[in-house]
Amino acid sequence: MKVLITGAAGFLGWHTLARVATLAPVTAVPIDRTAFAGAALEEALSTLGPDDAVLHIAGVNRADGPDQEPVRDGNIALADRLIEAYDAAGCPARLVVAGSLQADMTGAAESPYGIGKKLAAQRLAAYAERAGRTCVEVRLPNLYGEHGRPYYNSFVATFAHRLAAGETPQVSGDRELPMLHVQDAVADLLAAAVEPDPPALIRPTAVTPLRISWVAERLADFHAVYARGQIPVLSDAIDVRLFNVLRAAMWDQGLRSFPLQPHADARGAFVEVLRQHGGSGQSSFSTTVPGVTRGDHVHFRKIERFIVVRGTGVIRLRKLGTGEVVEIEVSGAAPTAVDMPTLWTHSITNTGEGEMLTLFWINELYDPADADTHPHRVLPDGGPS
Repeated sequence: MKVLITGAAGFLGWHTLARVATLAPVTAVPIDRTAFAGAALEEALSTLGPDDAVLHIAGVNRADGPDQEPVRDGNIALADRLIEAYDAAGCPARLVVAGSLQADMTGAAESPYGIGKKLAAQRLAAYAERAGRTCVEVRLPNLYGEHGRPYYNSFVATFAHRLAAGETPQVSGDRELPMLHVQDAVADLLAAAVEPDPPALIRPTAVTPLRISWVAERLADFHAVYARGQIPVLSDAIDVRLFNVLRAAMWDQGLRSFPLQPHADARGAFVEVLRQHGGSGQSSFSTTVPGVTRGDHVHFRKIERFIVVRGTGVIRLRKLGTGEVVEIEVSGAAPTAVDMPTLWTHSITNTGEGEMLTLFWINELYDPADADTHPHRVLPDGGPS
């Protein structure tokens, strides 16, 4: 199955690409802004069949100046452009539209963005009906998740960025907002793409109301603990997801490992590898012979820590959807804790001449029915991982 994704370079688009990358034999066809505007869109649509899908995620969120009418008009223009390309390509694929909860607003609560998204979805649905296509709108609330753009995608991304930069989150207009983790949004979009007889409108069920000030306080509490290399209390799934947003921001700011302090005497050395402030977790270790690589997989929710305690190795990580590989040298002679970011595929290779001993800690007990471990090579060119 092919899934064409408009707006693939954006926040929701990248998260969708990341998830599809783990769903073989599903193939993603990413369409960025340049491809959407040119002949590449028609060419890509012409390769799709009736069992494939188009996820229309592209949108205009804000205007450069005080006049916000270009936001409304821009979203309508994107819908018209997609209709034009569908017609030109004779594309039979199902159309899934990433709508907005703001389309429900009326009267004084209406916004140019909400109006534009509503009219765009209506135009796409009307076209699909005329052309005999299936069209599903997934009406999304505010989204948050790892690697969101601060001051743009959500206040959660902004708060995490400020904390990672050593600043304090500023709360203005405190209120409760309906929030949805971006991976839940992706799951709803992909489900709409494959359900045999989907409704015309889907409203996500995993929406959680979050107060802005509570999120700021929670992230600040997490930061105070994690900056010392410790894992904070994570009482529920919301805590884990907020913590993973913070970890992503701190990773982007350069906090990628935690040097550990050996306490040595005549008997040898003792090294504390992790402190968790409450919660459950699982520790394990592995031995790896020279030249062998472990891992080459990605997690979407798990928090995982590696510590090499004997031998030498290299940890390699790659953010899904990108080609840049981060390498971190590790050695038992200088124990260092490295936490694996979610949505980064990772591996560890023994680069020494003897056996390498590695400790692992994960924040949840292993469940083979829901392991959140998705095979995905760090080096997709086939080279050694």
